[in-house]
Amino acid sequence: MPMCFHSEISKSAQELEHRFNVKFDDPASFSPAVYNGFNHPKTPVITNLQPDIIKLYHWGLIPFWAKDDKIKKNTLNARIETIHEKPSFRNVVNKRCLIIADGFFEWQWMDEKGRQKQKYELTFPSDEVFAFAGLWSEWVDKSTGEIRYTYTIITSEANELMSKIHNSKKRMPVIVERESEQSWLKGGRLVLDNDKLRATKI
Repeated sequence: MPMCFHSEISKSAQELEHRFNVKFDDPASFSPAVYNGFNHPKTPVITNLQPDIIKLYHWGLIPFWAKDDKIKKNTLNARIETIHEKPSFRNVVNKRCLIIADGFFEWQWMDEKGRQKQKYELTFPSDEVFAFAGLWSEWVDKSTGEIRYTYTIITSEANELMSKIHNSKKRMPVIVERESEQSWLKGGRLVLDNDKLRATKI
């Protein structure tokens, strides 16, 4: 299984608008938080469809063809190596998004079976805001008619720092280089910015 199931935003809606030079669709509905992906929270994203607006989408991608939403617990992350092959993601590879954060959390295994773990927070210098690369989907709940917008975070092989921390799976979320964020949304090449990360024991 890939990783990145716990993230954080400590900045206000206004600070996020300023950072990405966009407007919040509904700033009153957002407040800074620590997110647990397994609760499928609504978190701020910017999509290729509306690159000048921040919206709140559910974490855990539900493909348009899903009969129900149970699949979401298995689609919090998408391995970059297989997004063009996996049924959950291959139809949305062009539905790109930026998932906003200023931190995420991972647990280092201190023994072979992970009975003892050390929690780390991963941030950028000066706690600056960054964006994970993601894919998004639009799904209609057949029982209620509700349209639900969801996303997944793309992951890659861990770099040197994350290999030591996420030593059980050696994966990490893909962080988009700031100067390439709009290019990624428009279909450009994915340029990573994973080497700025710093780790703090919690």
